[in-house]
Amino acid sequence: MIKTIELFPGIVLRCFPDQRFKQGCLSIQLVRPMDREEAAVNALIPAVLLRGTENAPDLRAITLRLDDLYGAAVGTLVRRVGDYQATGLYCSFIEDRFALEGDRVLEPMIGFLEELLFQPLLEDGVFRRDFVESEKRNLILTLQSQLNDKRIYANNRLIRSMCTWDSFGVPRLGEQEQVERITAEGAYRHYRRILEESPIELFYVGAARPEQMAELLKPVFGKLRRTPRGLPEQTAFTDPPTGDHTEQLDVAQGKLCMGFVSPITLRDDRFAALQVCNVLFGGGMTSKLFMQVREARSLCYDIGSGYHGSKGIVTVSAGIDFDKEAAVKGLVLELLEECKNGVFTAEELAAAKQALISQLQSTHDAPGAIEGYYASGLLSGLNKTPAQYIAAVQAVTAEQVAQVAGTLELHTVYFLKGVR
Repeated sequence: MIKTIELFPGIVLRCFPDQRFKQGCLSIQLVRPMDREEAAVNALIPAVLLRGTENAPDLRAITLRLDDLYGAAVGTLVRRVGDYQATGLYCSFIEDRFALEGDRVLEPMIGFLEELLFQPLLEDGVFRRDFVESEKRNLILTLQSQLNDKRIYANNRLIRSMCTWDSFGVPRLGEQEQVERITAEGAYRHYRRILEESPIELFYVGAARPEQMAELLKPVFGKLRRTPRGLPEQTAFTDPPTGDHTEQLDVAQGKLCMGFVSPITLRDDRFAALQVCNVLFGGGMTSKLFMQVREARSLCYDIGSGYHGSKGIVTVSAGIDFDKEAAVKGLVLELLEECKNGVFTAEELAAAKQALISQLQSTHDAPGAIEGYYASGLLSGLNKTPAQYIAAVQAVTAEQVAQVAGTLELHTVYFLKGVR
């Protein structure tokens, strides 16, 4: 289903041929080991590139170019994929067969992407300072806005508290202090360095033949002088527990976050079982956490769990009154013990499976969803197609759910409460 073509050492094109859609998409990812010192500048560079090129020197000119390509769209792409940070561009565009007779979109779209990537508008041999300063402000505002959503803020604080020595604790977009230190000169030097040494992943979804895409993209990337470096292997999370952490802010509702660890990652044959276990435990409105903590005992306003499969981390997040911390924490642990002991019904197991299957069945419904599943999955080590994944989920037994639940151990607790 996926056709992989190595264009040059360290530059790989992956194609998902599909005739169903009116639009195709292409992503360009420069993949870096996640590193605290460069996470912010990696996140900033795509936004600076989209501010202007030599031939389209401002946002208006870029918009006009995209309008000429039947309203094509180009956006920044910044992903965290386990131990990696992927940064680059994502574009979507109408398929050539739906353009007016004689018009072409794919080839000029790739030409424009080449401009954006390799012909940025420079000033004194580096990125324009006003572009860099403007995008720094935008990035800082994005980082600061996370404080406004206390659930996101608390979950991020939990992960950072857990992953003190692991790169998974580095925020996807970096930290504000890092952003503030970025200069136009430093950003441009780093941009040239990551072009030279980073593995480059290209992912295309559309009607064009993989061989045609390779012919179009080879001249673009063949101009680069590169000394590519490999990536370290993805690793499971092994940091020692860091205990309980409490923070006080001016909030009306407490946020209790609990982090559990398991040796099971998405590179493990037991991955599907732990996914089912997570949904049964807290991953939906039929889960134990939702039905028991919220519905039956009214101990929280909201509650749920999530599984970070690339690292083997399961997190629980609950919005609670400040005086309910001990009660909620105790009940979460009690319900996890029920999962470990196989105390759940066949109906609960079936509902958890169906929730996962429904999500997987939608993967092939849009080019962007296809790109997101495969481009991220291939980097993280997930080697199953959605159909294979669905089959694995369907095959999960109650005994397997109990076994994988038994691998989960409490690692860190974070509680955000109000200022008294």
